[in-house]
Amino acid sequence: MMIYDQLSRSNKKVNARGKVIKMYVCGPTVYDEPHLGHIKTYITFDVLAKYLRQKGYTVFYLQNITDIDDKIINRAEEIGVNALDLSKIFLRKYMNAMKYAKIDSVNFYAPATDHIREIIRQIRVLEGRNFTYRLPDGVYYRVWMDSNYGVLSGQKAEKLISGKRASVSDMKEDPRDFVLWKFKKKDSEPSWSSPWGEGRPGWHIEDTAIASKYFGNHYDLHGAGKDLIFPHHESELSIMSSLKGNTHVVDIWIYSGILKIKGEKMSKSENNFIPVSYLTDKYSPETIRMCFLSNNYGSETDFSDSLLEEARKNVDYISKAYQILHSASGKGSKIAVRNLFQIIEKEMDNDINTRNAIAGLIEVCSMIYKTKDNIDEDDAKYLISEIDKINSYLGIINIKEKEFSTNTIEKLIDLRDKLRKDKLYDESDIIRGALKESGIVIEDNHGKSGWHYEN
Repeated sequence: MMIYDQLSRSNKKVNARGKVIKMYVCGPTVYDEPHLGHIKTYITFDVLAKYLRQKGYTVFYLQNITDIDDKIINRAEEIGVNALDLSKIFLRKYMNAMKYAKIDSVNFYAPATDHIREIIRQIRVLEGRNFTYRLPDGVYYRVWMDSNYGVLSGQKAEKLISGKRASVSDMKEDPRDFVLWKFKKKDSEPSWSSPWGEGRPGWHIEDTAIASKYFGNHYDLHGAGKDLIFPHHESELSIMSSLKGNTHVVDIWIYSGILKIKGEKMSKSENNFIPVSYLTDKYSPETIRMCFLSNNYGSETDFSDSLLEEARKNVDYISKAYQILHSASGKGSKIAVRNLFQIIEKEMDNDINTRNAIAGLIEVCSMIYKTKDNIDEDDAKYLISEIDKINSYLGIINIKEKEFSTNTIEKLIDLRDKLRKDKLYDESDIIRGALKESGIVIEDNHGKSGWHYEN
């Protein structure tokens, strides 16, 4: 499998050395509602982890949680609550959003506040190598000592700017320098003891300390949204390189494209975002996943209701075709789709091209519709097995828990048809309503009723 690597600007093979893949993805800063930009990014890495597992790899998927930060502290002060209590509230909301979007491939979530010891230890190592200096507001990292700083983002040194999260001190040795440990300013701020005084970690050092604890000084995949390439991952790479002595700390740096609204980046800091809760009652998880997976993961997506409606139609189209297979009773169509499944796998192996993979799956479904009256049980079992494999990582087929057997459903529909012929419409509507509650939609077409599971 090949994935585009931001550092080398080329496609690279995933983990040629063995079957265990270590993947680290930057999690959210939990100071506000989780939004669709988060979901787009984490669906990408959910699919990647699940696809690799489906191919036989063991994946250790680690995600950090930034639960202490200026944004959290400022928000807590605005509404008059404890900063750590606030982060716990929004962490729960984030986890609920992940559950809603069927993002369940993460092995371990690592909050920054649970790793203060590792962060302090890493800063002390950097201090011993003269990569740090102290100012009145904190301990800073010397960027100028890393001649490769800027290699990940491709920016030249003179054009690099300091990070938005770090308060810029006029006393910094270099405008690019960033804080590793921030000294406590107010009694209300959460803080921890350190060799340099009471304070809290800076943003970039959180990830390097967490990744090093669980993965050591080298791992396979490091991912996030593209907005984190600079300064966050650029600074992470610099820290890790300074600790290790070279830049080969991650095999592949992989990034999800930005989500926009009317051409502007979706961002909490710019108050330009759609919370996940806005859609939970309107759209199924499968529709949300389809919406984002229908575009290549690295591309920008301009979000709109029309994208969701198109995704809903595709989910419905695929889910109905999948349901047809569960009631197949033909004499054998010898449906020729094996090559399509091979093409779908090839597209996934080519930098997780979900857009083309979904197009291939829709083509399979088109053939199912065309030959549905002839598909026998053996054909159906093969197709179900192959589609189940694809859905195990895409998660775009709406498979309802079946409260009724297929035979029972069809008998109820026959009874409803008989009631309608006798003009007993109230009684027939009771059957329709009961099936609807179980997620079964009846379709009336020229006197013959069909059905499918609701999306």
